[in-house]
Amino acid sequence: MARPPDGVRRDAQDQKARRPSRKAVYVIPSMLTTANIFCGFYSVMESLAGARVLAVAFDPHGTLVPMVDSALPVAVEHFDRAAITIGFAALFDLLDGRVARMTNTTSEFGLELDSIADVVSFGIAPAVLAFAWGYGQLPDLHNVGWAASFLFLICGALRLARFNVQARRPSPHPPKNPKADKKAFVGMPIPIAATMVAAIVHFWPTPLRFTGEVHLWSLRIGSQTFLGTALVVLVACLALLMVSTIRYSSFKNVGVGNRNPRIIVLGFALAGVTVWFYSRYALLILATVYASHGVVAKLWSLVKPRRASADHSELELDGKPQGSKLAADEHR
Repeated sequence: MARPPDGVRRDAQDQKARRPSRKAVYVIPSMLTTANIFCGFYSVMESLAGARVLAVAFDPHGTLVPMVDSALPVAVEHFDRAAITIGFAALFDLLDGRVARMTNTTSEFGLELDSIADVVSFGIAPAVLAFAWGYGQLPDLHNVGWAASFLFLICGALRLARFNVQARRPSPHPPKNPKADKKAFVGMPIPIAATMVAAIVHFWPTPLRFTGEVHLWSLRIGSQTFLGTALVVLVACLALLMVSTIRYSSFKNVGVGNRNPRIIVLGFALAGVTVWFYSRYALLILATVYASHGVVAKLWSLVKPRRASADHSELELDGKPQGSKLAADEHR
């Protein structure tokens, strides 16, 4: 059997060497998911460190000790880092999915690993952060806050389980509206709920127990108990939104088929610069807008059909539909 010439054989070997390894491509999304898990774990450890620092600021009777002035800045730094790392976890979660779709390396293993990472980074981490930084430090809300954090965690796990079931939906039973399913999530995504909690802590990293009456210009917002109660209600609402059927935009088609991609690049650049220099305000605004836009769209959809039916009733004359009137006119 004739062997290929040496030149042809060397070219084939060079092409094989230059060809990227398929296994290496599969590793990239898994590494991003691992970074996501690390950020979630790091956030939990920072929240616990902040709570431990605050524990030395009170004696067993709940009164402040003299060392609180030195302990409070350290606790604030721990809670701020815990919130920031949840934001980085959301970034890695966004990247691993995009990279897997771009390289066509999606797999069952990657889906399961991503779900575990989301439970850690966007379920346990924000639940512990909200408890350690917020209502867990207030004796009147300790038990209620414990229940709110657990509700957030279990609803996030249920949201991920529902998403996995929908992702494995067999082809003989396609979704009722594939375009709507592609453009929107059913229920608030768990990373958004987690970043909402993280954005609040990053905006105001001082623990609620050390927060006096908050004044916004001349408006007095409230005391520690009021703010803690508001945080409990917010966490519970985020939990219920995750298991709801309210649709949230997925932004998967952003930049796809756009005739002028420079606008998309410029928008991302401006958003990145804004977040870099004004992260406390920008992240809170972005998280609030996204978390509320699904509810606003749902309310608008409930109001819109009523207006359409009211307009349709105005077109009816003498109890007859407009189509019957047009048919009668044609027979005249």
